[in-house]
Amino acid sequence: MNDVCYPTTTGLISIEQARASMRTAILPVSEVERIGIEHAHGRILATRVRSAIAIPPQRNAAMDGYAFNGHALPPADDASTATLTIVGTAWAGQPFDGELKPGECVRILTGAVVPDTADSVIAQEQVERHDGNITFPRSLPLFKNIRPAGSDVALDEVLIDAPQKLGARHLALLASAGIGHIDVYRRLKIAFFSTGDELVDVTQTLKTGQIYDSNRYLLSGLLHAPNHVVTDLGIVADQPERLERLLSDAATHHDVIISTGGVSVGDADFVKQTLARCGKLDFWQLAIKPGKPLTFGRIGECWFIGLPGNPVAVWVTYEQFVKPALQQLAGAAATQKLRLPARCLDTLRKTAGRQEYQRGILQQSADGSLSVKRAGGQDSHQMQAASRANCLIVLDVDCQGIEIGESVWVEPLSTEL
Repeated sequence: MNDVCYPTTTGLISIEQARASMRTAILPVSEVERIGIEHAHGRILATRVRSAIAIPPQRNAAMDGYAFNGHALPPADDASTATLTIVGTAWAGQPFDGELKPGECVRILTGAVVPDTADSVIAQEQVERHDGNITFPRSLPLFKNIRPAGSDVALDEVLIDAPQKLGARHLALLASAGIGHIDVYRRLKIAFFSTGDELVDVTQTLKTGQIYDSNRYLLSGLLHAPNHVVTDLGIVADQPERLERLLSDAATHHDVIISTGGVSVGDADFVKQTLARCGKLDFWQLAIKPGKPLTFGRIGECWFIGLPGNPVAVWVTYEQFVKPALQQLAGAAATQKLRLPARCLDTLRKTAGRQEYQRGILQQSADGSLSVKRAGGQDSHQMQAASRANCLIVLDVDCQGIEIGESVWVEPLSTEL
């Protein structure tokens, strides 16, 4: 069967074609709301933020020590010492308010404002203190350990450019500039459901032929994000009329609907046919494993993504297609998955024709080199291996298998191994 958008001899479209089609079709949301930065973690910044102050606002000490005017010291050779009189203390938040004269110094703490006439801070470990004076070797370098005003951020400099997904470090930067409120794109409204007469919820008792629905719990976790408002529509039976009513109603209240199951070619796989009646179908059948059957389309102003029914396929296709699509729709800047080369510790079997994502366990040795092994069974229903995995092993379309010791590309699931 040939794809409706990308006819090929195999009837499959490539991962790159599918991603390009989604990127071209999806426009980011435009609605913006103003929120306090205490609620901004994980949200997408909508407008560029400039600093109304220099950071730091004044010169300050980079370490605990003594501040003085180095230019006022008399010339000396490498064997001589300098002696200065301590005339006060500069604390962080409590500047020294006296006049610092030549031959004098103030005890200064890290972050404290440096007196106007001081040009040097010497570390407390480098001096000897006695009878209200300090002495230090003249061979020590001067004019050090002072952070200039604006050395981090200049007045009116761009603090954070939009769009940007905001993390803890961004919030700290905003707070350091005294910015308490920012403009962010509104949250995405996302609904999801599972299809299949064989599915029951974990609250029920299994009967012969039934299985527990794990996909909704998988999607609930994957979709959990500060810029998402998520609705679980439950399990929908294989009834075309009921499915059409649900899609039409949900489309009026959400930006995206995600389903699992019902997008293959079986007699009871109704999602594709139903979407064709009440919306617009853009593509299905991808050159990927797991996850070949995938539907992308639209119902009115709502995007629809139909994922396969097997849970590993749901996870892989979410990571490869749904996640970047939602990022784009939310207004976030495009990102690219990190790929690293690793030495394979197992023999990996594969047939050419589809790009394959096998579940792996990535390890790092003491010398920093990376190796990877299979996490277990690679069938698309085997979630135990997926739960053990900390990476995806990427085998390209033409690959026909990997032997022990060969290098493979891996996509880590996190920065922690």
